[in-house]
Amino acid sequence: MDAITQTLGARPGKVIAVHLSYSSRAAERGRTPAYPSYFFKSSSSLTGSGTLERPEGTELVGFEGEIAIVIGTDAFRVTPEDGWSHVGWVTAANDLALHDLRYADRGSNVRSKGGDGYTPVGPQLIDADQLDPTVIGVRTYLDGDLVQADTSAGMLFTFGEMIADLSRVMTLERGDVILTGTPAGASVAQPGQRVEVEVFSTTDPALTSGRLTTHVVDGPALADVGNPPHVDDRQRADAWGSRAPAPDGFRLTAELRERLTHVAVATLSAQLRQRGYETVSIDGVSPLKPGSRIVGHARTLRYLPFRPDEFKARGGGFNAQTRAIDTVGEGEVLVMDARGVSDAGTLGDILALRALVRGAAGIITDGCVRDYAVVADLDLPVFAAGHHPAVLGRRHVPWETDVAIACGGALVRPGDVIVADDDGPLVIPPHLVLEVLQAAEAQEAAEDYITEQVRAGASVDGLYPMNDAWRARYEAQHSTETKDDTR
Repeated sequence: MDAITQTLGARPGKVIAVHLSYSSRAAERGRTPAYPSYFFKSSSSLTGSGTLERPEGTELVGFEGEIAIVIGTDAFRVTPEDGWSHVGWVTAANDLALHDLRYADRGSNVRSKGGDGYTPVGPQLIDADQLDPTVIGVRTYLDGDLVQADTSAGMLFTFGEMIADLSRVMTLERGDVILTGTPAGASVAQPGQRVEVEVFSTTDPALTSGRLTTHVVDGPALADVGNPPHVDDRQRADAWGSRAPAPDGFRLTAELRERLTHVAVATLSAQLRQRGYETVSIDGVSPLKPGSRIVGHARTLRYLPFRPDEFKARGGGFNAQTRAIDTVGEGEVLVMDARGVSDAGTLGDILALRALVRGAAGIITDGCVRDYAVVADLDLPVFAAGHHPAVLGRRHVPWETDVAIACGGALVRPGDVIVADDDGPLVIPPHLVLEVLQAAEAQEAAEDYITEQVRAGASVDGLYPMNDAWRARYEAQHSTETKDDTR
């Protein structure tokens, strides 16, 4: 029995789920809705901690950790300001889905998300009157690893707005459940894996739902009736998700990383300038340890100017800064928008160590670093504008993650490719990576030839840049060397 049914003594009449509601998820999806949209889940989908079967012949059981609000008093035609007063309880939910049937539902999610057991909730209900609705957090773990983390402060729409919107056309009755959407990081769980979701107050850790646990196991095949399970590459990519999304399916492969590592940022910058990209360098930052190099997909963190009320709401507990550090993935680069502030730290030794342990490719901030010498000594490339002993609360409020930011004068979007060396960091739009890389490699090959000629005593006149005669010599030699390499 689920916690809501146990508390109310009856199964809820309605289970309503919200589509996109978090800034981080909207950035991941590449679209931001102006208004919330919804779908229904069956009341029989409600359950507590337990197991979920993945039917034989299917492959995509998706999980989405969410804050669930339970209506305590009926709401009809209420205002956004009054909406929260109709919430009786808050708890954790896992909006599970069998994506193999999503195509067949054509957006309704009736079969893909409405199956029995596809809405675990609980294990404990938190009285809503004990909570500040602006500082409710949600965390999701896959086999013990944190994969989703956000707070209600990162939502596009407030709980009150959702309740007011729905109550325009229907009465929300005591016990009705609203799943309020999921932040970035939702993905797929395989048989044998464990998904845990926790909802809590970021200002009072004692106020928690506890961990809602779902074990995914193998199950029998679906009956041979109706639409058969079906997935394609697009559906797989959508279900698995990415915290560093990139357009057109671009992925930074191991081969591309290796090639980018051997090309100078200055050369890449020249190629981007030739294509009209003049403001893609992150200016005013330098490596804590000379000789550092970074190649990776961007994750982003945005700070806003300090204000006491906002820092109280967003600065403590598992805030945006901590979430960014604790969810940065292997090979990803955390880029911080600190507005170029030079008298407050944005990173210290413990958080830097956590990013290193998680396999981050590096950290870039246009603000300052605390514990400068210790951070510099870590085997983690860090680029910063300077160092300062003060904590971030002096000048910053950690605001949000995985959104477009400005860092050192450059626009950085989640999924952009970051390459950095002693000349500084560069932001490359994913769709240009291969084109720019190939051109940069060709440019450096030509410059190596020029260097050899100058070292041998040739004048730079007509050689740098190469005139037609020198270009013909170079291409003849380069063609011969290429043929020799292929024998």
